Amino acid sequence: MIKRILTAAAVLALMATPAFASQCPKDMKSIDAALAAGKGGNMKDKIKALRTEGEALHKAGKHKESVEKLAEALKLIGK
Repeated sequence: MIKRILTAAAVLALMATPAFASQCPKDMKSIDAALAAGKGGNMKDKIKALRTEGEALHKAGKHKESVEKLAEALKLIGK
């Protein structure tokens, strides 16, 4: 029983990784577009830092962490 649960959890984790991987570039483009449109106000430096950190995490293969950082930046933008 436990073996089946662990196997199912592993399969779900492997299926989720590509979803996170494809989300990162979309979020980065959204952040870039918002900054180019003048959004972000006095939080631009923080947003840019989060975006840079998110991109570095994406390139390192840490997609879940990347999505979290990029989501934080998007939240500061108001998305």
